[in-house]
Amino acid sequence: MDTKHIVKSYDDDLSRLGNMIAEMGGLVEMQLARAVEALANFDADAARDIVAKDKSIDAFEMEIDDFIIKVMALRQPVARDLRSVIIGLKISSNLERIGDYAKNIAKRTTTLSHSSMTPLLVEGPINTISRMAQIVQQMIKNVLDAYIAGDADKADDVRAKDENVDQLYSGLFRELLTYMMEDPRNITPCTHLLFVAKNVERMGDHVTGIAEQIHFMVHGAMPDEERIKGDDTSINISNI
Repeated sequence: MDTKHIVKSYDDDLSRLGNMIAEMGGLVEMQLARAVEALANFDADAARDIVAKDKSIDAFEMEIDDFIIKVMALRQPVARDLRSVIIGLKISSNLERIGDYAKNIAKRTTTLSHSSMTPLLVEGPINTISRMAQIVQQMIKNVLDAYIAGDADKADDVRAKDENVDQLYSGLFRELLTYMMEDPRNITPCTHLLFVAKNVERMGDHVTGIAEQIHFMVHGAMPDEERIKGDDTSINISNI
């Protein structure tokens, strides 16, 4: 994004696009942080506010999409410039999905606020979900920095961090299933927590997708290495 062009107004357009995406990403980060905080406190009022604010993220995506269409029509970018602009569309789409997952967490929080939760569920799984969310928040920040700077190496580092989120999710998946088998009263709250954890894990996947697109933006090709997945819950639950 730091390549200078003969037409200064085009550089201004690219700078504005970067700022819009950064602002949208900051809003998504905040929504995620607030969603997890509301979950930890079983704060239904905060959760409802998070759900309402998701419309701001949706509006941001539409604004970015409209701006990119105008830039493409006016500037007719090619090569890396074209990739930079097109990837802006993909980033805004991924950020919107992350915002949706934050909204979904908030909706689950509203339901959980009316459930009886044992201290075991509060202290263990919710703390793990918080750790997962902290990693994802840092991934969002770093991947947006990588986009603005056009830094493929930093994007690749973000891509590697997703394995940590997957591993935490896999461990939590087994832990929650164990609680459900031990006491049927845990089934409902644990099911909601499983959905919450999966939402955070999917956020990490969307950030990883952004990182791969940045790699493509810089190098003109997707990463050669397969994405490392630390989530084996779909193929192996024999250790439960």
